[in-house]
Amino acid sequence: MLTLFTEAVLDIIKHIPEGRVLTYGRVAALAGNPGGARQVSRILHSMSKKYDLPWHRVINSKGRISLLPSMGRELQKALLESEGVEFSGNGALDLNIYMWEKSNSRILPGEDCF
Repeated sequence: MLTLFTEAVLDIIKHIPEGRVLTYGRVAALAGNPGGARQVSRILHSMSKKYDLPWHRVINSKGRISLLPSMGRELQKALLESEGVEFSGNGALDLNIYMWEKSNSRILPGEDCF
């Protein structure tokens, strides 16, 4: 059985639109645990395939991809670019442009906020 936090994280990530991103910390805050960014990372790592999550739309708070090259950094970048996301020369994307802003309040599992 999944925790309420995990259910909320899965639901939030499933609803991130193409061409938009959320940070690990923002997902955690929306799911009710503002300090849970690492938990979001673990959930993505262990559940992305099972729940068909758009994992590539979750990035770090600096607008960068956190994955190591051997873990899929280039794949994540390519998937985001295929959705129209542009990266600067230093490898970051502009969160002011690409951050999903519709998500502006805490979301509870089972709540239809989307």
